[in-house]
Amino acid sequence: MFYFPEEVVEHIFSFLSSDRDRNTVSLVCKAWHRVERLSRRGVFIGNCYAVGPERLMARFPRLRSLTLKGKPHFADFNLVPHDWGGYARPWIEALARGCPELEELRLKRMVITDECLELLARSFPNFRALFLVSCDGFSTDGLAAIATHCRHLRELDLHENEVDDRGEWLSCFPESSTSLVSLNFACLKGEVNAAALERLVARCTNLRSLWMNRSVSLEMLSRIVSKAPHLEDLGTGSYVHDPHSESYHNLINAFLNCKSIKSLSGFWDVAPRCLPAVYPICSQLAYLNLSYAATIQADDLINMIGHCTKLQKLWVLDCIGDKGLAVVASRCKQLEELRVFPSDPFGHGTIDSVTEEGLVSISSGCPRFNSVLYFCNRMTNAALITIAKNCPNFVRFRLCILSPKKPDPLTHRPLDEGFGAIVQSCRGLRRLSVSGLLTDQVFLYIGKYAKKLEMLSVAFAGDSDKGMLYLLNGCRSLRKLEIRDCPFGDAALLKGVGRYEAMRSLWMSSCEVTLRGCQALAAMAPRLNVEIMHEEEEDAGGISCGGGLDDAQRVEKMYLYRTLAGPRSDAPSNLFTL
Repeated sequence: MFYFPEEVVEHIFSFLSSDRDRNTVSLVCKAWHRVERLSRRGVFIGNCYAVGPERLMARFPRLRSLTLKGKPHFADFNLVPHDWGGYARPWIEALARGCPELEELRLKRMVITDECLELLARSFPNFRALFLVSCDGFSTDGLAAIATHCRHLRELDLHENEVDDRGEWLSCFPESSTSLVSLNFACLKGEVNAAALERLVARCTNLRSLWMNRSVSLEMLSRIVSKAPHLEDLGTGSYVHDPHSESYHNLINAFLNCKSIKSLSGFWDVAPRCLPAVYPICSQLAYLNLSYAATIQADDLINMIGHCTKLQKLWVLDCIGDKGLAVVASRCKQLEELRVFPSDPFGHGTIDSVTEEGLVSISSGCPRFNSVLYFCNRMTNAALITIAKNCPNFVRFRLCILSPKKPDPLTHRPLDEGFGAIVQSCRGLRRLSVSGLLTDQVFLYIGKYAKKLEMLSVAFAGDSDKGMLYLLNGCRSLRKLEIRDCPFGDAALLKGVGRYEAMRSLWMSSCEVTLRGCQALAAMAPRLNVEIMHEEEEDAGGISCGGGLDDAQRVEKMYLYRTLAGPRSDAPSNLFTL
């Protein structure tokens, strides 16, 4: 292939969809490196501080699509200081200078201002897609700039963002705008201009995905659905109305004409008597997200899900109970992914919340089941062993028992053997979150059997440093390791130094790691950024390499990641980079 023209090699590279594969072929020879460099159109960067924007521009000058992540995952649980960083401005400014042909930008857990959105909207004439997930710092004024200036916009997806809603922005889409394929503004809290939304939906005949916020009434929903019969992905607004009203009957008729809807979500406010209006489309659904539907009672959930025989993904609250999950298992034989969220995340569940019985039912009744996120009150070793036998194809297994360090309620033993069965049977496991009473033994199992594991989350587990060493010595594919409230200290941290440069990041909070250990690690691995976070201002002001904090003092939170850009310059006062 070395003698093939570059055009032929580039054509062959176009069949490589994985960034990892493209990175590998670029190392074969200089000619392939050049072809891969000039032909790469999409780049994923899992940490915005791992590389500088200028280096990215130099490496891939013909970039069209960029996915960029900012704050650590634990920012979703308010464990990262609000002013930690993750600023999008340097990236957008660099893209505006060096990549004017950018078409798509995906940001997750980053700070993006209205000025950034204005610059984005004016700098890229062919811009087509903006995805913001768990971002903050902007308002609807920035969205108005995107709507006004991005004349070829196809996708605008706002998911779980903190947005300052200052009023009208939907009407900023020009009347000539007909290119939208996907629009998601479910996270916005303000009122919606119904007339502007209806006009936009009516003229965007290729619109396939529409997620609306809770201010969209059932009456407005019925008019919008009637104007978009080709929708495939629908997020409803408020679902409260008199089932004898004209609007309700109009909605039923609109749904009867929707033959393409495969995904349904929303239902923040619900009148249970109105739920039968969606029954006509339930039989064609592949994805049902009821994780926001806190007002739907268990019996109504069960009746609705009972009509969804083709479901592949189900997100639901734990009020569905074990009885409801048994119905899912009996009716939804094609189910591949289940997520069960807590109705009361700060309590200890409800009377009807799920237990190990519900998850066993799903594993027994759904042969394609391979991904789960499950919040529950209890779990047993016997149940985990059964689940492992029933579902050896798990790719993601994330279990959260709402009471930390809770043992097997039947035997009062740790859950080591149950999770050991999961990792031993599910050899393709990529992501794992463990919970409950766990000793070092479970980490021995994980290190020995979870050879393909890429992300592991651990909390309130383990006995000693041995637990962490089992993981680092055994999980050769591990890329992200998150540890909370575990008895792992400096010895484990420093003995694992040889692994960290092959990983994307390590998070440790409320563990036994000290400032001295972090300093030693930073000295041993200069290509790693070792960040220490302290919430108290009086502590933060005195942190320095030579003193301020006692070297033997435990650090509250440590975030470690590999970087080509060196220590960052935008760290807040309560964060110190070693």
